[in-house]
Amino acid sequence: MRAAQYLFAGIVLALSIPAFAGETEVEHYSANPDMQLPFSDAVRVGNMLYLSGKLGNIRGTRNLAEGGIAGETRQALENIKASLEKYGSSMDEVVKCTVFLADIAEWGAMNEIYMTYFPVNPPARSALGSSGLALNARVEIECFAALRD
Repeated sequence: MRAAQYLFAGIVLALSIPAFAGETEVEHYSANPDMQLPFSDAVRVGNMLYLSGKLGNIRGTRNLAEGGIAGETRQALENIKASLEKYGSSMDEVVKCTVFLADIAEWGAMNEIYMTYFPVNPPARSALGSSGLALNARVEIECFAALRD
């Protein structure tokens, strides 16, 4: 029994060495290099994709979607979906989201739209109110997702 435990511990240690040896690939993706923004649209670390927060703006513009919190939430999630697909993932692969709300009282209205994008096996999620968001947005959502094989 003890030999099996040592063998298992050795295998686990051997499999973890590449991560500690700096062999994990990291790749930064810029949404629009011409804008020279101080953040990446997404960063891939190994088989995980970390998206920057997405607002409910119409893609390629600074114009927020119409319809208040519901319209902005829908557009933010469409922006997330487009980025995930662009970088090799999908909404089905999202494992964690953080939702920032300009007014936490709008959580219920945001949640109604959010649930339609994750009808089965929803990701882990946190939500919090903030004192303000870029472009005076009502909502910003960031997600982490696994990459498809």
